[in-house]
Amino acid sequence: MSKKFALGKGLSALIPEEIQSDITKDNLLISLNKIKNNINQPRKAFDNDSLVELAESIKNHGIIQPLILKKDGLDYIIVTGERRWRAAKLIGLKEVPAIVMELTEKEVLEISIIENIQRQDLNPIEEGLAYIRLLSEFKLTQEELSKRIGKSRVTITNVMRLINLDERVQQYLIDGVLSEGHGRTLLRIPYMDIQYEIAQKTIDNKLSVRELENVVKNMLIAKEDTRMQFKQEEKERNPYYKDVKNKLQDYFGTKVNLSSKKNKGKIEIEYYSEEDLQRILDIMSL
Repeated sequence: MSKKFALGKGLSALIPEEIQSDITKDNLLISLNKIKNNINQPRKAFDNDSLVELAESIKNHGIIQPLILKKDGLDYIIVTGERRWRAAKLIGLKEVPAIVMELTEKEVLEISIIENIQRQDLNPIEEGLAYIRLLSEFKLTQEELSKRIGKSRVTITNVMRLINLDERVQQYLIDGVLSEGHGRTLLRIPYMDIQYEIAQKTIDNKLSVRELENVVKNMLIAKEDTRMQFKQEEKERNPYYKDVKNKLQDYFGTKVNLSSKKNKGKIEIEYYSEEDLQRILDIMSL
């Protein structure tokens, strides 16, 4: 007699309520040759060392949690359990325990995405793409997605923003040589080539997220100072500002600086002693 399979707490939370009743079907043994991976699987990277460890565990203890499959002609498509399927192939198993469910393509994709997210099997870029896909293809709001996967809207937004990184930096996150925290910090740099350059330095120097934050902060401060200096030089080259500055310097008999930002600015009059300050105040009748 085939055994009945009860959903674990984690997987039960993943599958929409309207189709959970279908999963009480018999647990079957399905030939590995009849099982195909899901080309729409959000997870693209599978760590070989991790698969070898899982394969060793399966060799010793068997597959405890059956795969979830969907019928596809004479074959089956994996809904959940691709790592178990790959590990089983590594040790030469001929068949695996599975549950076959009647699911729409939409349900297959949604369950596959959410399972990977909740199991934390995705790298940050895959996770960000998965969120975007859920929001766009299933017309979910961020609030609905937040409740569905048990993560805050802020977390979801932060992960999706990583897709705006330079593609070379994204690959570093996919490969695991940079963390999600590194990626969020690099997003503060608006230029892709500089993002990539700083990412390389972060890897070469093994910078922590906090150390990278300081590097980026100092770089942006220096850039802002340079920008302000450039604007000041621009104004000094402007005939009007140059003329005003010269008139003020002649009037007060000291160095005067003009600076502006948007529609406002300031005039700085330098003095070099208390007597010099009093002299300037006397000119201003103060």
